Amino acid sequence: MLVYSSAVDVSGSTLRFLAARLREHRWAIGTRWRRLTAGRQALLALAYLRNGHTYAQLATGFGIGITTVYRYVAEAVELLAALAPTLAEAVRAASMKAYLILDGTLLSIDRIAADRPFYSGKHTKHGMNVQVIADPKGRLLWASPALPGAVHDVRAAREHGIIDALAVAGIDCWADKGYQGTGGTVRVPYRGRWEGLSAGQQAVNRSYAKIRALVEPAVAALKSWRLLRRLRCSTTRITSLVQAVLSLHLTSSG
Repeated sequence: MLVYSSAVDVSGSTLRFLAARLREHRWAIGTRWRRLTAGRQALLALAYLRNGHTYAQLATGFGIGITTVYRYVAEAVELLAALAPTLAEAVRAASMKAYLILDGTLLSIDRIAADRPFYSGKHTKHGMNVQVIADPKGRLLWASPALPGAVHDVRAAREHGIIDALAVAGIDCWADKGYQGTGGTVRVPYRGRWEGLSAGQQAVNRSYAKIRALVEPAVAALKSWRLLRRLRCSTTRITSLVQAVLSLHLTSSG
């Protein structure tokens, strides 16, 4: 078997943060001995999330069994997911922002044509719908639990309570045409063909496009964790993975 080394492009502070949480957890449950130290377990989890390496690759690289890799990664992911901000916390923290930007993104999954609930007609592929909220500078503030890809953005936003939360907080939010009819404080561009819009409506839509483009860095920040670019795990685990990545991102950018 061939063994290779691989870098993990995350900061040392992120590694120390996760290692500290794992040490606290081990102390709380009374763990006396592990195959890996808390620091090595943290590195294992980061390699999984950031590089998207398989359990088999990680088992070889860290010199442990595949089952142990699964347990160590799952433990770290659950700890991180529990630290992710709730929607209410994210909205409260953003209450002084001039506005927020809402968008949906699809996380690709390996499903077959028969899995219709996960097929997104908009993206013409299987995946999970995740709603993303960014601030006026394009910084990722919050990511929602994952829903099947067939769920439209406006329905997802309603199911997660995003529309109501923003309305109660009185925060203006910019979104694309997929959120038509949401109401509340969500603003969307004018619908219709470009040539059918008035000069004023075209000017408004151009301004909307410039503002909405600011959400792209937030989506890119989420998908910079390569595991989320092509998920091969059970769909029931994807929400925890997204929340774990969100916690790590907020920690590293805070």
